[in-house]
Amino acid sequence: MNRDQLKKLEKDLWSAADKLRANSDLKASEYSTPVLGLIFLKFADNKYRQHEDAILQAYNKLKGTRREKTLEEIAIEKCGFFLKDYAQYDYLLKLPEKEDIAKAIRRAMVSIEKSKPELRGVLPQEEYDRFTRSDKNKHIPKDLLKLFSDIPVDASGDVFGQIYEYFLANFALSEGQGGGEFFTPRSVVKLMTEIIEPHGGKVYDPACGSGGMFVQSGEFILQHQTDKAADLDVFVCGTEKTLETVKLAKMNLAVNNLRGDIKQANTYYEDPFNAFGAFDYVMANPPFNVDDVTLEAVEKDKRFNTYGVPRNKSKAKAGSKDGKEKAVETVPNANYLWINLFATSLKPGGRAALVMANSASDARNSEADIRQTLIEQNLIYGMLTLPSNLFYTVTLPATLWFFDKGKEDDKVLFIDARNIFTQVDRAHRELTDEQIQNIAIIPRLHKGRRQEFVDLVDRYLHQGMAQLHEAADHLPGLSEHLLAVVTEEADKKAAKAARQAITSLEVQWDQLVKLKQAQAQHGRAKGQKHTIDGRNKAQQALRLTFTPFFDGLHAAVKALDKAIREMDKRKADAAKAEGKRATANRQTKAVKEAVQALHDELKAAELYYQHVSWLQERFPKATYQDVTGLCKLASREEMREQDWSLNSGRYVGVVIEEDGKTETDFLNQLAEQASELDALNKESDVLAKIIQGNLSVLLEAL
Repeated sequence: MNRDQLKKLEKDLWSAADKLRANSDLKASEYSTPVLGLIFLKFADNKYRQHEDAILQAYNKLKGTRREKTLEEIAIEKCGFFLKDYAQYDYLLKLPEKEDIAKAIRRAMVSIEKSKPELRGVLPQEEYDRFTRSDKNKHIPKDLLKLFSDIPVDASGDVFGQIYEYFLANFALSEGQGGGEFFTPRSVVKLMTEIIEPHGGKVYDPACGSGGMFVQSGEFILQHQTDKAADLDVFVCGTEKTLETVKLAKMNLAVNNLRGDIKQANTYYEDPFNAFGAFDYVMANPPFNVDDVTLEAVEKDKRFNTYGVPRNKSKAKAGSKDGKEKAVETVPNANYLWINLFATSLKPGGRAALVMANSASDARNSEADIRQTLIEQNLIYGMLTLPSNLFYTVTLPATLWFFDKGKEDDKVLFIDARNIFTQVDRAHRELTDEQIQNIAIIPRLHKGRRQEFVDLVDRYLHQGMAQLHEAADHLPGLSEHLLAVVTEEADKKAAKAARQAITSLEVQWDQLVKLKQAQAQHGRAKGQKHTIDGRNKAQQALRLTFTPFFDGLHAAVKALDKAIREMDKRKADAAKAEGKRATANRQTKAVKEAVQALHDELKAAELYYQHVSWLQERFPKATYQDVTGLCKLASREEMREQDWSLNSGRYVGVVIEEDGKTETDFLNQLAEQASELDALNKESDVLAKIIQGNLSVLLEAL
């Protein structure tokens, strides 16, 4: 299953599942856990079925010998799951409608928990009773079983992990403020892992939610396993105060084949993993600005007091009857408790990434003293300001703090990424994989890893060419459609303009052959380049050859689009003049769609070359340098002058806010709006004449 197929499957599954909920009396918070439980059940069933033949063979081979084992023992060894007949997905799917399917699912979950002790008390059971409380809901379990049966039997754990995370994200979006408590957007977590680069060892998340940090850590290790000779195994430890969310996280670990332990605990007051100096990596998105943590409970805890405890606030305990109960001093803001916890939980050489409110970067009073201590003890590696609207519960930009107990210099790397994002909808943004890599390459360049920079550029060049080939494959069919439409065109001038546009497009595409040859030559030569500098210059020269190609393509597609619109408009005007209702010409409509598809493919291809330009313009020598508005390596003296602020904006320079649109996007949108305005004005004129005529008739009647 490729990436596009998986994305379509995710979208289709979510759309159908959400529609089922919309027609029930269930809230998103009631619906999420049982639905995620069924995704887990399908995952377990797939895994069992994929190993079933091997399990039976091993069972029959050992049967009657001194080494005989039960089917359950062999299944657990082979795939980690044993599913009795009544717990298998097909059995549940084939149950007749009259059966209590919710009860049957509960029974299956109980059976799986018994065979897998680490999941005891984790899988949803009573939650399926929600589907039996009214006739309106009773059909949902059967419908959901049918829906998730669309996940292929050969789907791997990676596929299930992606689907599970996709559903978590959408449930978080549906639940708003509450949902954000258990889910951090995937792109943010991926950026964190790409910068701290976990390569095995123990990973800790003291506010783990549904376990997204662990999943991305595991994925990073899997993707980079050929890069390191060291142990790549990872063991994850997490604490989460909400039992329901702990269950979601444990299922998430199981679906993603991760080893670890998640405990229900309040991290402020409990330390189930003896975290002090215990972990290779720490990652978390903790709650921001909590103000009711009791000072007495944390001031003697070395996890929180090693670099100083935030103070200066007291309040009376809630529930005092006479108002005379002794005031209890609390921490003014728990942000710096989390910051302390990250620094103290790391082993020597350990690295950490923390999502934190922007305000913490400039906090005053005791927080400023703690910040100064952290800087002077050389624990802060870098600070990264994120774009706004990445999170479901926070609209303002948040900041990523990075710790490194193996730093080799005493400077801090500041990155302002507020203008790097992709708009998903009006209220939400995300970071694409390429945007994540573009940001992550900055600290790698800072560490002198120039090879990775030129490798990234070559990867973009390769992906861009692959996308251009895909677009080129569709061009002959498009030309055939276009010529068929032009043949029917009565207006000779319009037909000529359309033919010229087609010819111009084909001529422009012919240049792709030379560009392909140049890029192939670059690919063959890169292994012969003995220096990174030489390879970097070759990449820059190659990128420049694509600029006139894309400029010409845009001009040709624009002319073609204009010619088609004018032909379409002429036909509509002719129909109106004859008193006929203007109807969309099917062939013209198909051509419009084909031209739009070509335009979209061109944009997708050009985007890779734009990423290359973005990197080369900012780091022309394939080495780290300060870039105004993007990044700055600040010395301790510079931070002292800024009162030990860790706000990226103070160091990188002025950032000009952008709307995320390219010049082409803006011009296309402007053209569409102008066309729409023209149509509305004409319609307005017609209506005005009708109204004036009706008034005249009424006045004459009077």
